[in-house]
Amino acid sequence: MTTDEAFGRTIQLFLVDGKPTGLRKATIHGWTGVVFVASQSTFAKLTSRDEVDRTGVYVLTGPDADRQGGTRVYIGSANSVRERIRQSAEKRDFWENAIAVTTSDDDLSKGHAEYLEARLIELTARAGRVALDNGTQPDIGRRRLPEADIANMEQFLSNLRIVLPVIGLDMLKPQPRAVTQTVAPAEERTTGDVQFEIRHKSGVQATAVEQDGEFVVLEGSEALTGTGFVQQGYGVLKDKLIADGVLVPHGEGKLLFAKPYPFSSPPAAGAVVLDRNSNGRIEWKVKGHKQTYHDWQQAEAARRETSA
Repeated sequence: MTTDEAFGRTIQLFLVDGKPTGLRKATIHGWTGVVFVASQSTFAKLTSRDEVDRTGVYVLTGPDADRQGGTRVYIGSANSVRERIRQSAEKRDFWENAIAVTTSDDDLSKGHAEYLEARLIELTARAGRVALDNGTQPDIGRRRLPEADIANMEQFLSNLRIVLPVIGLDMLKPQPRAVTQTVAPAEERTTGDVQFEIRHKSGVQATAVEQDGEFVVLEGSEALTGTGFVQQGYGVLKDKLIADGVLVPHGEGKLLFAKPYPFSSPPAAGAVVLDRNSNGRIEWKVKGHKQTYHDWQQAEAARRETSA
C-alpha cells in the first residue's frame, strides 16, 4: 500500500440500550474521541451520561422548515456539553437528533472545543449540504492555539469526518469538483471521468459523471415534468431542486438543470430526470455507447480484480 492510498478504519458502534433506535455511541479504534447520537426520546439518557459532562462540541440536527427536504443544524461547544446542549435544545424546535462529541480521557480544553466549533461551522458552511442555524460564524483566526494543538485538533476533525457520515450526518463532506468548480467548463471539471447519459424518446437528454461516490447530473441536462407517474420518495427531492433553482422551466413538459447537482445514486438521478421511479443502473448508459451503468460497473470491478 502506498502512502497515497486510503487505509481501513474500525468504527465501533455501540447500541447503549441494545436497540437500533436507542442511544448510540461511536468510536474509532485508537482515537480518544467519543460520539453519542440521541433522538428526542433518548435525549435524557444522553445528558445523564458522565462523558457528556465534559468539554466538547455538539450538533442539533433536523428538517429545515425553509427548504423542503433539506436539513438544518446547530453547532455549539461548551466546558460541559451536558448543560449547553440542554439549553440549546430548549431554544430550538427544529431538531430531531442530538450529537455530543467529547473524549474518553477528558483531554479537550475550552480552547480546543472553541477551535473545533469554529472549524465545524466553517467546514459545514463551505460544504453547503445543510442549512446552519448558527447566527454568526466564529472567526477561526481568533481561536489561537499552539501549533501542536492545532495539528491535534485537525486530526480530531479528520476522524469526525469519518464518523459523522456513518451515523447519518453528511454535513462536512465536500461537494464533488463537478459541482464546486463551476467557473471552469464541464469538460475540465470532468476530465478523466466516464460520462453517462440518458437519451429518452421524449427528446429529453441528460449527462452525468460519478465523483467521490456521488452521481452528478451536469448543468444543461434536461428533466421531464408533469408526466403523472407516481414517484416514491423522489418527488419531494424534485420539488426541492425546483425551489432551490437547480431545475428551471425549459419548454412544455421539461425542466433544465441550471447547475450541476450530486445525487446519492443513479436511480435517484434517473427518477428526477424521467419523472418516475427509475432503474438508473440500467437507464444510464456510457455516453456514446450501449453499455449500461451496471455493466460498466461490473467491468470496472473485474478490471480492478485483474490488476490487483
